[in-house]
Amino acid sequence: MQLPHLASRLYGTPLLVARSKLDIILAVLGDRIGWPSPSAGLPIPPPRGLPDAPPGIAVIPVYGTLVRRSLGMEAASGLTSYGEISAMLDAALADPSVTGILLDVDSPGGEAGGVFELAGRVRAVDAVKPVWSIASDSAFSAAYAIASAASRVYVTQTAGVGSIGVIAMHVDQSARDAQEGYRYTAITAGDQKNDFSPHQPLDKEASARLQTEVDRLYGIFVDHVAVMRNLESRFVRSTQAGLYFGPEAVTAGLADAQGSFDTVLADFSSFLTARRSRNAAAHSLSVSAPSQLEIPMKLETPDVPVAPEAPTLPPTQSPAESTAESSSTATTDDVVDDAVKTATQAARADALAIAELCQLAGQPQRIATFLAEGASESQVRRVLLASRAESPEITSVIHPDAATTAASPEQNLLMKAVKKLTGKD
Repeated sequence: MQLPHLASRLYGTPLLVARSKLDIILAVLGDRIGWPSPSAGLPIPPPRGLPDAPPGIAVIPVYGTLVRRSLGMEAASGLTSYGEISAMLDAALADPSVTGILLDVDSPGGEAGGVFELAGRVRAVDAVKPVWSIASDSAFSAAYAIASAASRVYVTQTAGVGSIGVIAMHVDQSARDAQEGYRYTAITAGDQKNDFSPHQPLDKEASARLQTEVDRLYGIFVDHVAVMRNLESRFVRSTQAGLYFGPEAVTAGLADAQGSFDTVLADFSSFLTARRSRNAAAHSLSVSAPSQLEIPMKLETPDVPVAPEAPTLPPTQSPAESTAESSSTATTDDVVDDAVKTATQAARADALAIAELCQLAGQPQRIATFLAEGASESQVRRVLLASRAESPEITSVIHPDAATTAASPEQNLLMKAVKKLTGKD
């Protein structure tokens, strides 16, 4: 059965596909679309089976020639659509049992339309659940655009990545038409309506317009890889759509490491386990350590120059000590304990520094507000400096006959409360 509708997706349109694979595609589909093929037809390879993965890791296949829409010709035809991949990403993201996603890539690339939207989706999902990719054994052109959007890229020992380029083909079958007795005449409105027709040679103007679009897509592709891989655009261009294999891909910065599929799964599992531990530590910190909002709310006062009476504050005590007193049987992992202590000490130091900055700036009434907002010392410093710069003049709020101790930080009730909290009194 001939499939002439495929011709518009192969000829006269820019593609993100490796040239060597494009020749194979044309060899396979040439006769089916009614056009000559560069060589005898080759059998379409059977669909590749999805490898097993440990619980918690979803493996998404990126196999075969990539197209925006498969039009009913699924994996049996060697095609994978961007829509299918996106749907699998969404399913993995929504599955609470999935903590990580691995893109298993074995593709020469494919259509330009839709690939950068899918790559952007991969990076967006990675912000929620880690997405890694492995080239096993090829991630060329559009396939590499997708793989590079993962936060970590692996290559197997024999795998290749790259082909960062764009190609467009035009077939001129006017000689064949003449041999078979056909002569096509196009009646058009609009000078460019018959551009890229296979029934006549490609004219210079049409060729220039197609080259312009190829160059535009090339710039998008280069910038995409540069951002995803944290490389300079000029370096990506310098690859000149070359192919990089195994350790060469790692050296070039197009991949992060070399390893087998099983190695990647092991590394990914270890990474996810460590990530869960960090999340558990953060959760423990939020539960055990005093809330950053709790104490400032007690200190919050109206915006008046008179400081309020110092409130009764909880005793300075580390989260680990509180836990030990409340339950002698409770145990805390050493790593979590150290993290809690370090974070608590840092919070106390920041609170004292903020209080001192406000006192020196003559704005002690802003201490509670800054603490309630969770502002850092550097942020407070910038705000105070900005407020001083915006003031029309510098005025004194201290009466010349007032005792010097009245303005002393040691006599300021807010400062005393903060120092008591931080254990500095």
